[in-house]
This record gives sequence, structure tokens and C-alpha cells, in this order.
Amino acid sequence: MTNLLMARTILAYGHPILRQAARAVGTLNGDLQQLIDDLIETMYAAPGVGLAANQVGSLQRVFVANPSEDHDPSKLLVMINPELVASDGEIVAEEGCLSIPDFREEVRRARRVLVRGLDRSGHPIEVEGEDLLARILQHELDHLNGVLFVDRLSPAKRDILLRKLKKAFPRR
Repeated sequence: MTNLLMARTILAYGHPILRQAARAVGTLNGDLQQLIDDLIETMYAAPGVGLAANQVGSLQRVFVANPSEDHDPSKLLVMINPELVASDGEIVAEEGCLSIPDFREEVRRARRVLVRGLDRSGHPIEVEGEDLLARILQHELDHLNGVLFVDRLSPAKRDILLRKLKKAFPRR
């Protein structure tokens, strides 16, 4: 899934970094700001609605998201050291992943979530998400914890999908 316009290459299913938990960011420096810019550029070029740092090979606890179809800059979300602090309800909807291109499955998630972290300037922020935004927040938090959406499937669905993934990503 490489696009020449992308700032960074998105790691594909089977890469070991995708299964590692990201480390908390300690210092907001120029390298972190460059990573954030690269994540945004890569997410939009993919195109996707969210991207976690470990998907591009960085084990820093950072993700970007934008649930708007037109990449509305006012909807862009940058979260550093995000943590899920509350969730409510339940919804099942189709979900995909930039690291697992061309595969989508129904995934059960919380309908509403509250996530706390820092914005790109280091200011504390709280984001309340519902439906699509809640799904994106949970998906990206999972990435930062080394969890993929396939891990959220029922055992039977997961087994079927994993067999398909082994064929699609044979070197993994």
C-alpha cells in the first residue's frame, strides 16, 4: 500500500511493530511535530480517517484522525498520549484498516467514548466521540496498544479472516 505522495510508508499486516504497544511521548519537540505532519499527510494520501504512529514504524503514543469526507481542517484531531477514560453503549459496524488493505469486517465497539490526551501543542484535551468518531478513536487507541481490528472479531470470523490474510500477506 505505497503511494508516492505519502510522507511515510504504512506498515502492512504481519509487521511486528503493529503488535507492539507505543511508548508515551515525553518531549514535544521538532521530531514529534514532523511525525505528526507526516501522519496527517500519509493519512490523507492513503486515504484514511485515522492513522497511528506505529502504523508508520514509530512507537510513539500519537495518532491523527479526521472523520470528515472532505478532510475539513477543523475536524482534524491530533492526540498525544491518548487514554480511553469512558465508554458507553454498543454498535456493530464495518471496519477496515490501512495496514490491512482490502479487508473489512463487522466489529463491535462502544457507541460513545471519552478520550483524554494532549494536542500537538501539549495542551490537555478531551474528545467525546459518538458513532464513527468513537469507532475511529477506539481503532487508533487499539493500534497504539498493539491490537488490530481482527483481534476484535469472534473466534470463528477471526479464523476465517486470518486464513485469508495469510494468503494475502504470505511473507508474514
